[in-house]
Parts: sequence; structure tokens; C-alpha cells
Amino acid sequence: MTGKDVVVGDDGTPRCAWAGAAGTALARYHDEVWGRRTHNQSAMFEALTLGVFEVGLSWSIVFGKREAFQRAFRGFDVVKVAAMRKRDVDRLAQDASIIRNRAKIQATVDNARAMTSASPSLVALARSYEVTRTRAPRSIAALPASTPTAGAFAKQLKAQGYRFVGPTSVYAFMQNVGVVNDHVRGCFRASDYLGAAPQHAPRRR
Repeated sequence: MTGKDVVVGDDGTPRCAWAGAAGTALARYHDEVWGRRTHNQSAMFEALTLGVFEVGLSWSIVFGKREAFQRAFRGFDVVKVAAMRKRDVDRLAQDASIIRNRAKIQATVDNARAMTSASPSLVALARSYEVTRTRAPRSIAALPASTPTAGAFAKQLKAQGYRFVGPTSVYAFMQNVGVVNDHVRGCFRASDYLGAAPQHAPRRR
């Protein structure tokens, strides 16, 4: 059973249509990561980094390289990435398994350094910009590319030394870490699904 904005998979679970078929890596990401509130530093750094690399590209391209990014950026360990040097950037700029954009690679290293020193922390900032609402977006088409809140968040991050953090990439970060829940109406992860916001993925049989 399919619809324009929600797909009901073989497991009987309604998901945002972009998640695709149940059991795939993208569906698991939709169920377990995207839009789920986290304060984990590595998870937040990964979300920020994926948003950086998504600038000018599609989410499908970036997500398809997620495991390669995890390897390249040392499991998104902020301290380890902050310690990377020019030779590491040079090496990654030649790594065909990731997106070989030197500016974005260097920005990721710079962002890790900002995360280790900036105050207030990224976790604290994300808390301060959290969007709470009881009604889910009506459709995928209704989802914004950015918002005034994301613009304000991006401005503060830039002031702290973060790079490639425009309103669009920051809004993608907000969606990823659950600062805003953009699962659409009818998805089991939506904020108004059956009058509540389920916090767990469906059980696998």
C-alpha cells in the first residue's frame, strides 16, 4: 500500500514515503535516527557533517556514503577529527568512497574543533532551539528547506567558528537530531500519530 507522502511497508508500518521499503538501511535510519531527539555528541556531529556535505547535493547521494563518512571521520569521534591535520585532509580529498570536496572536508575538521571549545555547546544550543508541536506536517511538500529559527541557529554557529552552516544545512541538522520532528502526518514517527509521538521503531518479526 502506498500513498503520496506515506508508505505502508510489508511490516505493516506507515512511514514517510522517502524512507522506501521496510528493512532497508534508509528505512532503519528513518525509524531509529531521523527526527529522534539526541544529545549524543558523536550523533550530533554526524548529523552536522551530513548536512554540510548535503549542501548542493541530494540527501540520497549523501546517505549512500554514510558508512564511508563514518570510516573517514573516525566514527565521528569529535576529539579525533579535531586532531586531524592537513595530510589527513589531503588523503580524504583523494578518497573516492566519500564526496571529495576539500572545502567540506576541511569544514568538518574545523567544525569538530569548534565543538570541542565553543560555549554554549552544540548540545546546549540545540536544546535552546528545540521546536515543540503536536501537529505533524501535512505532507512532504510542506516541509521547508529552512526556517527563521534555523537562520538564527546558523548565525550563532557561524559566530562560534562553525563552517558550511547556512540555514538550509542547519535545518537538515535540526531534522536529523530531532530538534524538529518533520515526520509527516500518518507516519508512525509523526508527532500526532494516534495522538502521541512513538519513540521506538516497530518490533521486527
